[in-house]
Amino acid sequence: MIRLDGRKALITGGSRGIGRATAIMFARAGCDVAINYQRNKTAADEVQKEVGKLGRECLVYRAEISMKKDVDDMIADIDRNWSGLDIAVNNVGIWTYLEMGSMDENVLRETMAVNIEGVFYVCNAAVPLMKRRGRGWIINVGSTAGLRGEAFHSHYAASKGALVAMTKSLGVELAPHNIRVNGVAPGWVDTDMCTEVFSRPGFREKVRQSIPLKRIPAPEDIAGPILFLASDLAVHITGETLNVNGGAVLCGG
Repeated sequence: MIRLDGRKALITGGSRGIGRATAIMFARAGCDVAINYQRNKTAADEVQKEVGKLGRECLVYRAEISMKKDVDDMIADIDRNWSGLDIAVNNVGIWTYLEMGSMDENVLRETMAVNIEGVFYVCNAAVPLMKRRGRGWIINVGSTAGLRGEAFHSHYAASKGALVAMTKSLGVELAPHNIRVNGVAPGWVDTDMCTEVFSRPGFREKVRQSIPLKRIPAPEDIAGPILFLASDLAVHITGETLNVNGGAVLCGG
């Protein structure tokens, strides 16, 4: 069992889906966690209760990741409570539709603000705390769309592709400070983000058949690799994005 005893982690979007699964898995590994939510306080409170049952502390914040002040205030409060931060999991993301030629400018701006600017804000506020501790782990949750593209979601794919480049850049920049920066790139995952498209007749089965392992993963299947990257087992990995898609998109040599 991977252990994170004594460590403190921020998991953005930790009230649902991959973020929720990661928060609970980190707590099982001995880590205290902080999560943020935007609207669903009930879901966030449920995560806090689950973490508490595991004997770990869970701080809950209502914070809009695309707003720098919200992020700065949240991480400042985390620092007041915990006197530092060891791990930041940038999980918050939105997946929206955009057809080129009839682009909704507001959709474009919102997607970039949440999926990229928010990650910059979290890293910018968290890195000084990690430098102070002389160590740190940053894990960015991307997407296979950032590696192969995605028709009618070019803005989303572009934001996740930028996240891959950001992960590489920060991996090199922060290595001298003993801060490792890595990412995971899931494909389809059985979360509420996909509920609408999976409700279309036959679509869920079509997706399942397109995956070589013939299964649509649960959020816990993504949380596991995130836990690995936040552990000492990944001590010599930085700047990498781990593809977690059941073989649906194969990258590398």
